Amino acid sequence: MAGPFDKQAAIYLDARPTYPKDWYSMLADCTSHHSLAWDVGTGNGQAAIGVAEHYEQVIGTDVSEEQLKYAIPHPKVRYVHTPLSMSDDELVTLIGGEGTVDLITVATAVHWFDLPRFYSVVTLLLRKPGGVLALWSYKNIKVSPTFDAAGLRWFQTTLPYRNSKVYHHVWDEYRTLPFPFESVGLGSEGNPLLLDIPKEVSFEGYLGFLRSWSAVATAKEQGVDLLPEGVVKELETAWGGAKLVRTVVYKAFMLAGKVKL
Repeated sequence: MAGPFDKQAAIYLDARPTYPKDWYSMLADCTSHHSLAWDVGTGNGQAAIGVAEHYEQVIGTDVSEEQLKYAIPHPKVRYVHTPLSMSDDELVTLIGGEGTVDLITVATAVHWFDLPRFYSVVTLLLRKPGGVLALWSYKNIKVSPTFDAAGLRWFQTTLPYRNSKVYHHVWDEYRTLPFPFESVGLGSEGNPLLLDIPKEVSFEGYLGFLRSWSAVATAKEQGVDLLPEGVVKELETAWGGAKLVRTVVYKAFMLAGKVKL
């Protein structure tokens, strides 16, 4: 069965933001060792290659084989397909065994996970003491007052095609996401660290971002085009023209912690 992002895998790489390098530096400063990291839900490896600048080995895993076809090669990153049928014991062995992982990262994906199961695996794998789990995502993009209003109108058309059980954690910036780990000063349960991701984006790049949304693919499967020509033209006008490159800000949030001893 196809995953929620399988059909958009080819455009996902170009459409999504890259995470700031200083994020990886501040996470690396929180771990006592820098031997092994695990990037979960790695997709095309955007986070994995950032983590690899600070750790000797990174394992990037994903349930989507299609996403992994577009994974960015890096000499210190090994990408592995981990189907949902894989047992927890198999997964722990694959990653490296109990107490071996210094940093576990989940970029814009944990809201899709079976959290109790995932946290159980995390607790087994993290080095104790010294290992850290970091989760982050982003909610929306700030462009300009005019464009933000047009973007909000379009966003409201996607709501019937969204998985509310999954996305409510994104809407509230992970404030209600269970996170039973001891804070390392980078967000804690109920109190995420709020962050900005600035990026230079063309209008076509922005459209690519919208087209990579799972809601757009879901609507298309139901015969609904959420980005018809008229809507694209309205967004383009609000943007300031098809050729204009803007500095936009993705509004992000993070939770990071270690196993409570």
